[in-house]
Amino acid sequence: MKAFRIVTGTAVPLKRSDVDTDQIIPADWLKRVERTGFEAGLFSTWRDDRSFVLNDERYAGASILIAGPSFGVGSSREHAVWAIQQYGFDAVIAPSFSDIFRNNCTKNGLAPVVLSQAAVDQLWAFIDANPKVEITVDMERLTVEVPAEGFKESFPMDPPTQHRFLNGLDDIGITMTHADEINTFEKNRPAWLS
Repeated sequence: MKAFRIVTGTAVPLKRSDVDTDQIIPADWLKRVERTGFEAGLFSTWRDDRSFVLNDERYAGASILIAGPSFGVGSSREHAVWAIQQYGFDAVIAPSFSDIFRNNCTKNGLAPVVLSQAAVDQLWAFIDANPKVEITVDMERLTVEVPAEGFKESFPMDPPTQHRFLNGLDDIGITMTHADEINTFEKNRPAWLS
């Protein structure tokens, strides 16, 4: 997983609440044996509607998705996170996330940023006025900023999760930070236990 310190980019305003993982990536996409190519399935049912926000060229190339409350509810499919990342998003900002989806985000390097509904509404308004407005998610300072609008809000994140993002550590990476202790344990382990 790559380190996440600061991401600055444009955003897509997904003005929907209670978006579940089946809406993010429909179940028929879960049959794939590869871990790539899921971007084509991202919100695929909704993308059939020409007026759906991801079909709007003004938001092409955005790296931040800004959604309503209860984002990622439903099943625990990790594919939802993969689809969002493979589409090009580095962060999702929402008033709340399902616990399982949030956990899948942190283990895969997609930043789940919690801001109040009022702050999300402000961000949506900035984007409505200027789809190319730049938003900065700063993992070191735990802030979201829109310098052009004088907007700055802090977001909560526990120190171990922040450490994970700043250092690009997935579960294996975290385990490998203890490689010396693991090797020492293995050397001192009685042979009959092997």
